[in-house]
Amino acid sequence: MTDSILSDTARSSKAWPFQEAMRLVKRYPDGKPDGSPMLFETGYGPSGLPHIGTFQEVLRTTFVRRAYEAIIGARPEDGKTRLVAFSDDMDGLRKVPDNIPNSEILETNLHKPLSRIPDPFSNEYESFAHHNNARLRAFLDRFGFNYEFVSASDRYNSGAFDDALRNVLSHNEDILDIMLPTLREERRQTYSPILPISPTTGKVLQVPVEVIDAAAGTIRFTDEDGTAVEQLALGGQAKLQWKVDWAMRWYALGVDYEMYGKDLTDSGVQSGRIVKVLGGRKPEGLIYEMFLDENGEKISKSKGNGLTIEEWLTYGSEDSLGFYIFPNPKSAKQLHVGVIPRAVEDYWQFRERLGEQDLDKQLGNPVWHLQRANGGGEGSDAPGAGDSLPVSFSLLLNLVGVLGAEASREQVWSYLGNYVENANPADHPELDALVGHAVAYNRDFVAPTLSKRAPSETEAAALKALDSKLDGLPESTAAEDLQTMVYEIGKREEFGFENLRDWFKALYETLLGSAQGPRMGSFISLYGLGNTRKLIAEALAR
Repeated sequence: MTDSILSDTARSSKAWPFQEAMRLVKRYPDGKPDGSPMLFETGYGPSGLPHIGTFQEVLRTTFVRRAYEAIIGARPEDGKTRLVAFSDDMDGLRKVPDNIPNSEILETNLHKPLSRIPDPFSNEYESFAHHNNARLRAFLDRFGFNYEFVSASDRYNSGAFDDALRNVLSHNEDILDIMLPTLREERRQTYSPILPISPTTGKVLQVPVEVIDAAAGTIRFTDEDGTAVEQLALGGQAKLQWKVDWAMRWYALGVDYEMYGKDLTDSGVQSGRIVKVLGGRKPEGLIYEMFLDENGEKISKSKGNGLTIEEWLTYGSEDSLGFYIFPNPKSAKQLHVGVIPRAVEDYWQFRERLGEQDLDKQLGNPVWHLQRANGGGEGSDAPGAGDSLPVSFSLLLNLVGVLGAEASREQVWSYLGNYVENANPADHPELDALVGHAVAYNRDFVAPTLSKRAPSETEAAALKALDSKLDGLPESTAAEDLQTMVYEIGKREEFGFENLRDWFKALYETLLGSAQGPRMGSFISLYGLGNTRKLIAEALAR
């Protein structure tokens, strides 16, 4: 496939990353005037550890970045785009997080810049922010993101932001005109676009500031002890209020695209007005909906009602997480462990289809975007395109459910030998990983809830008929033949099932202890005919 064919198809694609990327094409039809790369940005506040929200923002932004490259006929290695992961580590610490050790260290350093607070975890890092920044970078590296890390403290302290800060100082009154009408009366009394850092306490101060000389960068304010102070706002001696800082960053770095959550909608409007005052241009960007818990409530770090990356990766793959995040970013998503099995199952179905799809359908397939996000190629030529699992994740979960809470990887693989040729974990690493996920998910969430009911009189008769059919069949009987046999029993009038769904529901509830289940022919083939007959005997004994 040529780049021109991909470009032409991508321009008309209805997939949301291409729709977003086309906004950049319209912004700069011939590329940026100075020839510089298109700059994508994501932001991170290092007052806490990176989490699933951080992951989704970087991943979704990467989807748009790669979609833009496809449209303009560029490849990742061509350098036509950049992705900056920006850490706002000059922000003052406003409260002590609940999940941080040695909290007294943070308590005694409240309101100081995050990059000037000792690391409460260990002495390994220069500061609390440096520790969290290192965690962020390791977090992003783990998923193979291509990005440049930029630290606010480095930019402020080195003077790299000084010209932009002088610009802010020279437009101080204009920015106040934008911000003051949006604030409560009490907040207006102390609001300033510039937050000086106290020369005595090192804290970021929320006090009125007078601009003495914008060109020189000189400001005047009253320190915490009542002393009048005149000092530079440059070189790390001050930072900007959040909305002003966001706009200044867009201006200073030349950001072209940044998405953000619905909770920052008003901030985006105000920062957009401020960057225009500074002589810059608001980036393009998507406003995404927030994650919800299983009760439909907004996820909050302080409530602890969210799902961590580590939890998802215990029960599902990295690709399944990316797959779940991909669709409909403007719609709220419930994020809890219950969504993981379906995400794993659906990911593999879409991956299998990819190799057979025409290009326009590939560009709407989440797997195409996931593979390109990490530089893994694209479409039917991508590694793994068209792959399928010899056993579905749902079937694995049903098998492990029957084996019980103490099921092990080795035990599962011994049954997979009934169904998979050369059933060796080393030859099927992705399947082996899913076996581990299934064992963990069953242990923690399925096994405690399973309850096998007794069959009714007519269900018992149907089970006896199934047992009779299985008796004497060779273990090598094909899954499809077993499925046909199960169908035929369910259709027999003497058993009184209104439809096949009722028959399968009875099988699931009496044999597996679940309201839902797999194709029974596949399950019987995997679990073994003899073992299935034992399940039937146990059900009849109830």
